[in-house]
Amino acid sequence: MNKFFHLDLPEQRDLMMVVILIFGILIFASSLFFIIGKIKPQANLSELKSRTRSWWIMASLVLAAVLINTTVSYVAMAMLSFIAFRELYSVLGFRESDRRAIFWAYVSIPVQYYLAYTGWYGAFIIFIPVVMFLCLPMRMVLKGDTVGIIKSMSSLHWILMLTVFGLSHMAYLLSLPDLPGFTSGGRGLLLFLVFLTEINDVMQFTWGKLLGRHKIIPKVSPNKTWEGFIGGVISTTLIGYGLGFLTPLSDLQVLFVSFMIAVSGFVGDVVMSSVKRDIGIKDMGATIPGHGGILDRIDSLAYTTPVFFHLIYYIAY
Repeated sequence: MNKFFHLDLPEQRDLMMVVILIFGILIFASSLFFIIGKIKPQANLSELKSRTRSWWIMASLVLAAVLINTTVSYVAMAMLSFIAFRELYSVLGFRESDRRAIFWAYVSIPVQYYLAYTGWYGAFIIFIPVVMFLCLPMRMVLKGDTVGIIKSMSSLHWILMLTVFGLSHMAYLLSLPDLPGFTSGGRGLLLFLVFLTEINDVMQFTWGKLLGRHKIIPKVSPNKTWEGFIGGVISTTLIGYGLGFLTPLSDLQVLFVSFMIAVSGFVGDVVMSSVKRDIGIKDMGATIPGHGGILDRIDSLAYTTPVFFHLIYYIAY
């Protein structure tokens, strides 16, 4: 049993305290929204409830990474990439002649996560940006259909970069080597990343609802305001500072990294909003009944993950 669960690690008390805190917040938020809905049925809480449910999913995933054998965690995260990739390519209108190239893009998912699992950084960092970038267009060329090939080439590689390369950095966090005096390790870093990304999403939404007056990009995301963005960034940076014990960073470094997570999370959100507006859809899929697809819930994470990983890798490793 101990080989499957990380139950024999007393030094991981900090991790478990944060996990308990996260689920405590979720229980409180869910209960609060339920009570408000009963007291004020006219209150529009659908967006807040949707975000809270998505947070439950991500918190459960991270809890699995903290408690369950890391091999299982790699498989779970690879499945997350698989679902996100499928959702995005299915709405972008690929040609019939692209099916073989899409098949090899699917094959790249377990390869990328295997490289993360083995900790082979050199291969991990070039496999999709270089190897798949060169090979997939050639597979399309072999079909002989050149009409629309530029769109297919660029779209397929962008999907791979976003849903596989970007998210796979979560898995590589678990493969980072131990550092002297840093007991939380990769699981602590993963917990820090996911918690801060999700709380940034909630904080920007909350501050926007409370104080939002001035739109940032009204043609892309009319609900995004400068007040929400600034309030979310400040809140997330301060919360990240409080969770700095989950990282090997100094106080100034953790403030900077938390700030970058907040900003990149906003960027990921508005980029995916622009994509959905371009193709005229509200949600990327229906994987989560009533709440859209997986990618709708982790669009910010697809951007914050590589930013966080490379900052940590450069600063600490």
